[in-house]
Amino acid sequence: MLIFFAVLSVVLTWAVFQSPALDYRLVAVGAVLPVLESPFGAGPLHSLLAPTLTLAVVMIATQRRRLVRRRWLGLPIGMYMHLVLNFAFTRTATFWWPFLGTSFSPGRAPELSRGWWAVLMELCGVAVGVWAYRRFGLQDSSRRSQFFRTGQLSRSVMGPRK
Repeated sequence: MLIFFAVLSVVLTWAVFQSPALDYRLVAVGAVLPVLESPFGAGPLHSLLAPTLTLAVVMIATQRRRLVRRRWLGLPIGMYMHLVLNFAFTRTATFWWPFLGTSFSPGRAPELSRGWWAVLMELCGVAVGVWAYRRFGLQDSSRRSQFFRTGQLSRSVMGPRK
């Protein structure tokens, strides 16, 4: 379930913020980070606490460095996007951990409990990825190189300034 979370998080974050200075690679990393704990069940990375602490660290560590902050905000944004796309809020004990108790929701992590729906979700991620590749103009080697080097999308793909 990597493609689904990575691609949809990048596209939805772009649609909301349209920030040319945000590192969209970090959005993708943040979105797939909770998947790493999935073989062990849903744990702290599937709770609201993990992205909130990450956000606090980024905000404290980047005081008076606005552009660095904007770039690193992608990590907690991606982690929040994972919670949204994974419907993590439906597993109350895990989502609100440790505020409603010290145990996590029983059973497997949501990513591993979807069965064949997981395949459909990944295919959806691939389809959105193809659309994003074209929409962001990544077929152009200079734009693609900029994205891989900096995580930034070209200003020309951003909407008009408000």
